[in-house]
Amino acid sequence: MNRLTFFLAALLGVMIFSAVTFAAPLGNGKKIIYIPIDNRPVNLSQTVEVAEKLGYEIISPPEELLGTGASADKFGNPDELWTWLEKNAPDANSIVISTDAMLYGSLVGSRQHNFSAEKIMERAQKFQQLHENFPYLPIYALGTIMRTPTYTGSSAEPEYYKKYGQMIFNYTALKDKAETEKLSSGEKKKLANFEKEIPQYALDDWFGRRERNYNANKFFIDLTRAGVFNYFLLGCDDSARFSQTHLESRHLTEYSADLGKYRCQVMSGADELGMLMISRAINEDLHEVPFVSVEYNAGKGGETFPRYGNETIKESVEGAIISIGALQIPANERADFVVAVNTNYNGKTFEAGSKKNTTGPRRGTRPFIKTLNNLVEKGYAVGVADVATSNGADNALMLRLKRNNLQFKIRAYSGWNTASNSSGFLIGAGVLTKFMDANDVNELLMTRYLDDWVYQSNIRTQLANGLIWTVPGEGNANKLDGRRDGVSILASDLILKFADENIILPRGTFLKDVNAKFIWNRLFESDVKFELIHR
Repeated sequence: MNRLTFFLAALLGVMIFSAVTFAAPLGNGKKIIYIPIDNRPVNLSQTVEVAEKLGYEIISPPEELLGTGASADKFGNPDELWTWLEKNAPDANSIVISTDAMLYGSLVGSRQHNFSAEKIMERAQKFQQLHENFPYLPIYALGTIMRTPTYTGSSAEPEYYKKYGQMIFNYTALKDKAETEKLSSGEKKKLANFEKEIPQYALDDWFGRRERNYNANKFFIDLTRAGVFNYFLLGCDDSARFSQTHLESRHLTEYSADLGKYRCQVMSGADELGMLMISRAINEDLHEVPFVSVEYNAGKGGETFPRYGNETIKESVEGAIISIGALQIPANERADFVVAVNTNYNGKTFEAGSKKNTTGPRRGTRPFIKTLNNLVEKGYAVGVADVATSNGADNALMLRLKRNNLQFKIRAYSGWNTASNSSGFLIGAGVLTKFMDANDVNELLMTRYLDDWVYQSNIRTQLANGLIWTVPGEGNANKLDGRRDGVSILASDLILKFADENIILPRGTFLKDVNAKFIWNRLFESDVKFELIHR
């Protein structure tokens, strides 16, 4: 073999090796242990789906160990979760873990459990031991500050909340406000009246459970300070501008101030935290610092103060970007991912299931579509955080995504539950689409369209408003029971029909085998599975 032949052969070998290396999945089979806050699709299967498309192996506990419902027998088993974790940790490359799951069994369990302060701290201290046993394992922890529902009658709260819930909320809102503003004489009188009207046993139980949770979160901040957690993301479950949740978040933010937001952060939200921490774990594994820019809709835009939150949407978006290890920049042309935030012009949000959520354009609809068209035409990787409505997509926006052929020209979409749920999940998943091909991106988009738009904004409302009663058996929207299987079949048919009429798939792509399951025995969330055929 002469020198030229040898050189060409060697060069060809390098080229082949490089091509194979580049084509290999980024995660290359690395194992991330993921213990979510419960088994709802947004927390488990839909988050796992994103990471697995990058070649990571996600190891999660058997679902029977996780929270699988809102009743006491479905809260999850923290002691067995610890046993499972200790068994599986040696094979992992990193850990993303819900502190609520490891202390109480689940998010709902954190609201109703009767564990003593001693038992809770005994479990909390196991994180220290976990770090000592596996010091090489990065641990990304997510926790929550207990929610303060604004309404009476929640099935996921203690029994007394069904009678005194709104009074408890208003009472704590005034206590929170009193710490930052001067109460009027009328407000002081209301505060005193609430203390008389709400039974002492209810206040003792509610505040006692919150105190145990608060102290555990302080301990987790201390663990972060000591290097046990690579990152601790503490979310405020359903909250409001003034509430007990907001009060506790202010105090815990002050307590963690020395750590900075790049190691520990308190922000609005709960169910998006798993996606955010999975995203951070992957970004750090890949040594990636994504550049993210943000475009808000006309009107109030980033100053929108959405329902169920205790901060503006701008604060939520900025917090989410920091939490995944990304950097927010002002220049769209330099960004790896552009977040387009759909808000209402007046800065108010309303329920996706309400009669207001029509396909008719509102004041901000056309300006937002114009912005999206402009961003897409410039070739930017764009994701839509649809937060104009709560608990589902904005029908006016979604119709115009269809009409403007934008449904599969954007890279990501999210429009479920609260504003911070939507924007956080969008940012966590969206930056990772940089490493995915078109088919993978389209599958993730379809997951969100079928769940957030088709089901949550439309089919769920149709079922709740009467179609559920056409299904034989006993049960209702909050407890499907004997109607569960029948509603699943009906919902699957309705979702497929709506999708066929409203989603324009890319050429050569076909939707089939749509199957909606109700894993929590209620209409609120549906686990929509499907197959997307690419030819």
